Amino acid sequence: MPTTPRDRALAVANEAGARLLHATERFVLRSSTVPTTPFLPLDTFGWVGDLEDHWTTIRSELDEVLTYHHDLPNFQDISADQASITDDDGWKTFFFFGYGFRADANCARCPKTSALLDEIPGLTTAFFSILSPGKHIGEHRGPWRGVLRYHLALKVPEPAQSAGISVGGEVEHWAEGRSLLFDDGYEHHAWNDTDGVRVVLFVDVIRPLRPPADQINRALIWAIGRSPYIRDARNRHDAWEQRFESLRSWGGK
Repeated sequence: MPTTPRDRALAVANEAGARLLHATERFVLRSSTVPTTPFLPLDTFGWVGDLEDHWTTIRSELDEVLTYHHDLPNFQDISADQASITDDDGWKTFFFFGYGFRADANCARCPKTSALLDEIPGLTTAFFSILSPGKHIGEHRGPWRGVLRYHLALKVPEPAQSAGISVGGEVEHWAEGRSLLFDDGYEHHAWNDTDGVRVVLFVDVIRPLRPPADQINRALIWAIGRSPYIRDARNRHDAWEQRFESLRSWGGK
């Protein structure tokens, strides 16, 4: 629950924004040029194959990131509203992009990953999503179905069938170097019941739509990028970045 006046004001703004988005979703979905099913075919986007072809390159940069695992921010430390689904240190993040915000220092730390992400049309968000052993993410849904979610599995401990995600009641499991594309507007939850760390490259992209829904969707996404929610997340990330820089010398431990 929000505890400070600032937190309460942010919660009110987020709730008002969520109501506006939900009121517009039905119109947007009727204009979708791709399936509105929980999981979507991987050939929906041409760039998926390119990321899979370079997954070992991305993994090598991730391995360097993971040497600082304990210093990485918890998701709720960056995105305050995630506290409703995670309140411990079991879900770590390493952000590259978020609704117009580019984490320049992180992109410089992973230049090959960043270059691949720069080639994705309509990208709104990208980060390494890191689940600790035994971590469960409770059931929830995304705020807006004008975007689609993509996972490239980079690190999946054995037994792989003990880590997975359920979207709209459909269950899939990650496999290293392979992708999942889904609509996070469905109720979904994820789990890692292995003894190791599970990591995916987490990407949100704009849903392909017919006009005028496409223009409306892009305008709403532009507005989200300038909302108090995103400004707060950017400020939180900047504060983490300052602390992180004081703790380590990247590549020269």
